Order: sequence, then structure tokens, then C-alpha cells
Amino acid sequence: MRRRLFAALALSFVATAAYSQNGPVQFGDLAEGPYDRLIIEGAMVLPGHGGPPVGPYDIVIAGNTIEDMIPFDPVTAERRGATPRTAGNRVINAEGMTVMPGMIDLHMHLRREPMPLEYVYYLKLAHGVTTMVPAPDRGLHYAMEEAARSEANEILAPRMFPIWGWGAGTNYDREFLEDPYNALQIAHEMRELGMHVVSVGSLGWNQWLLGAVCYAVEAVGGITTYHIPPSTTSVTQAVDAARLGVTMIEHHYAYAESSLDRQVQDYPRDYSYNDENARFRHAGKVWMEANKERLLTEVADSLVAYGTTMLPTRVVYEANRDILRAQSLPWHEKYTHQSLIEWNLPNPAYHGSYHYDWTSDDEYYWYYAFDLWGDLIYEFNKRGGRVAYGTDDNYIWATPGFSNVRELQLLRETGMHTLEVLKSATYNSAQTLRQPDLGLVRPGYKADLILVDGSPLYNLRFMYSFGALRLDDDGNMIRTGGIVHTIKDGIVMDNRRLMEEVERMVAESKRVAATDAVSEPFVIIQSGNK
Repeated sequence: MRRRLFAALALSFVATAAYSQNGPVQFGDLAEGPYDRLIIEGAMVLPGHGGPPVGPYDIVIAGNTIEDMIPFDPVTAERRGATPRTAGNRVINAEGMTVMPGMIDLHMHLRREPMPLEYVYYLKLAHGVTTMVPAPDRGLHYAMEEAARSEANEILAPRMFPIWGWGAGTNYDREFLEDPYNALQIAHEMRELGMHVVSVGSLGWNQWLLGAVCYAVEAVGGITTYHIPPSTTSVTQAVDAARLGVTMIEHHYAYAESSLDRQVQDYPRDYSYNDENARFRHAGKVWMEANKERLLTEVADSLVAYGTTMLPTRVVYEANRDILRAQSLPWHEKYTHQSLIEWNLPNPAYHGSYHYDWTSDDEYYWYYAFDLWGDLIYEFNKRGGRVAYGTDDNYIWATPGFSNVRELQLLRETGMHTLEVLKSATYNSAQTLRQPDLGLVRPGYKADLILVDGSPLYNLRFMYSFGALRLDDDGNMIRTGGIVHTIKDGIVMDNRRLMEEVERMVAESKRVAATDAVSEPFVIIQSGNK
């Protein structure tokens, strides 16, 4: 029964979404589409592959596919003479806007009830994410159902490729799953059930097994993602993982460890990996033990040579270098769901809620770690390595959507060019995910696009839903409009309305919220009348 159910979901998941024969589908006043013929007029285009802006273009979209891009720049116009505009069922005037591919978040979380899924979906869409790889926080079966509903455009959500654990959906016992000779058989069965992304984080204790699984998953058309736990870096470090064929290495773990002048980190004698306060403290501190010269040469060269992808997710760790900044971000009051606030508060019972006894020394370790980690990303990218894009958000004060823009800024902080940063979030991530029809603005590709008021190449903050302040040509202070429309599968979102829905959900969540230990010192107490 389970096999038939997963197979049915898989068929739905891989099906190509089609537009209604009766015209575009309406999602209330939040979105509409796809259309027989949608025209985006007069847009400057960031193609996604790292090239500079080009245009203006009229972009012709048929259903869920970019059909044509008609140039209207002065040189082309002079050469061909007057060309009439193309007619469409809907025309969007994109003068003053930049069109770029929708962003692909290769690692994020949906968390659990009572936080609505729509809260995450709408924030992601409104900040330009059209594809994401979610951890199955609410169960793999549920995650695959949601992915199928998104693929069929039954819900307003990015397209999704849920993360599977090794052996998920099968009935094999531990002994069978841990035999490298069985890896290809298991991978084939998982693929038939709908698997595309496999986490291999539990396999680092055995390099032979890890390598066999990585080979098998790639052979059947999937990819592997690896959060290398500090508990097994003594066996498998980042360079080992790259050599064994891991598709992408998540986060920051095991890079510094690959450069140590010994084979293990200098853990304190009372260390316990299951104590998250200690775990995250020393995950930052290990960078101070790194052999910097070896890290930025030998390690960087090896990672590039073996062909792994870096997936930094820097935004989810930024709180570690300045916890007060993270707790006081300006969008928390209006746009961070109360459930997420409560999960972020210091609490040993929750994953990622370890900021108790978090000292100035801990922040110093993480400032140092961020700088050196950024240098490694820069050197890896400079040598031709592929840097991709993810946030790991909905943890550690990283609010979805807003964290997507902040992740771009933190990649820019490494020294990568802004064009390279945007390439990481689009083309590089599409290539990593093995989705050849995503990640570029060009004919034949899926109509997953975002329309930004202004150019993100000029200012990445233009991509926040609240835009950014600037002076217009007359010297007036104005606020840009953020990402005006996100288009996924040819469906055009009204991002202003998406954010209004998020605001409504957050207000409802805070209706009976109590003062917490983090905010208590800053709450104004109203004195009574005397």
C-alpha cells in the first residue's frame, strides 16, 4: 500500500503542470495564471548565468514556458526597423524593473504546527524563491504530498524537492541499508518512490558506505546533500566527502577540520555533541585551530578538483556572531510568526535554541569563523568551484524570505561579485539540483521569474519586500517596491498581497503572546494613575 501511494505521489510530482483550457486559474486576489500568452514588456534582464544586464526585452510566456525574448534596445531597433509589440492575454509593464530567474533555496525548513505552511510559502515567494528543498519536518509522506500539490499548482507555493533520508520509504533493516553492495538496489527503489534529494548526514562514520551511496544516488538521477556532523569529522572531513562524490556540502562543518595540523578537533574534556550549546560554540571555535594557509590553498583546490558544490547557508549562523542583532531585527514584530519566536528563544529542549550562556568570547569565535569561512568561499569560487544557495531558515532567528535576501548579502560579504552571488541563487543551484530547465531567463526554460523594482545588481536590498530607501532624480527620498511579482510556472503573484496575508497570520499568532525572557528588559511598563 505504501509503495503504491508513494508511486502515485511521484507520478504527480514529476508531471508537467498545465494551464487550464478555460483560461488562467485565480488564487483569490493573490495570484493568477498561467496564461495562453503573458507578455512582460520593456524589462531589463539578468539572465542568471553571471552575465551582465541586457535589454530591454519583451518576454513572451506561453503557459509555463518562456517562448520568446524580443529585444527593443536602440541598436536592434535601428537594424530591423519598427516592430510592433506582441499581443497577449495579460501584459505587465516592466519599465524600470529587472527580470531575473526565480531563486532556488537548496536547504530550508517548514517546521511544524501551529505555524501555517502558507506562512512559509508566501514569504518565500514574495522574496523571489520559486524552488526549494525542504527538510521533511512534518514527515516525508506529507512533504511529498505538498510537493505534488505545488507541481500541479493546486496551492501557491514554490516547487519542492523534499529531502529523503537513506533508505526512506523502503522496508530494509539497518544491516541491509549499511551494506555498500546494496546501495544501487536501494537507490533504484527510492527513485521509483519519488526520491530526488538524499541526505547522507548519517553515513559519515563509514567512507566506503558513503561513497557507494553517493555513486548510487547519482546513477539513478538524484543528488546527495551532506550536513557533516562534528561527531564524525574524525572519519570524514569535507575533502573526504568531496572525494567520495557528495553533490553538495551544507553549512560550514568539516572545512576547518580538513586543514587541522592533527586529525581531530581539540574538544574540551567535558564536551558532549548532544549539548547544543557546546556543539555550536566549538563549531565556531574550531576555525581558530585551522591551518589558514592550507585551508585557503590545498583544501580549496581539492574541493574544486573533486567537483563538490558548496552550500553555505550563512544566514542561519549569523546570530552566533551577534545575538542581540538577530533578536532585534525590524521585521520580527510584523512578520515573524509567534511560534517561530518561541522556538528561537533560549531553550535546551529545542534544536537551534542554544543561546543561553552565550558569551562575548563565543561571538568572537564566530566573527573569526565567518571571516575565514568567507575567505574559503571566495577562494573556492575564484578557482572555479560551484557555490550554490540555501538558507536553512526557520531556525536560529532566520525568518523565511527575509533570510533569502540576507543570504545574498552575506555571500557578497565574502568578496564574490554580485553577479556571482545571483548566479549562485539561480543557475548554480539549478545545475546542482539537476534541473536543466530552471535557473536562466531564456526561451525554452520554465517561466519561474521575479520582477524587481530597480536592479539587484545595484542594491541587493531592493529584493526585500519592503524595498530600500533611495533618492530619485529630483532629490526626493523614496522607497523602492521590492519584488513586485514572482512568477512560478507562469502564475503571476501579487507580492504585496502575499505580504498582507503574512501580516494577518502573524498578527493572529501574536494575539495572546506573553512577554518572554529576551524581550522583557525592553518592554515598557505602563504606570497606573495616581
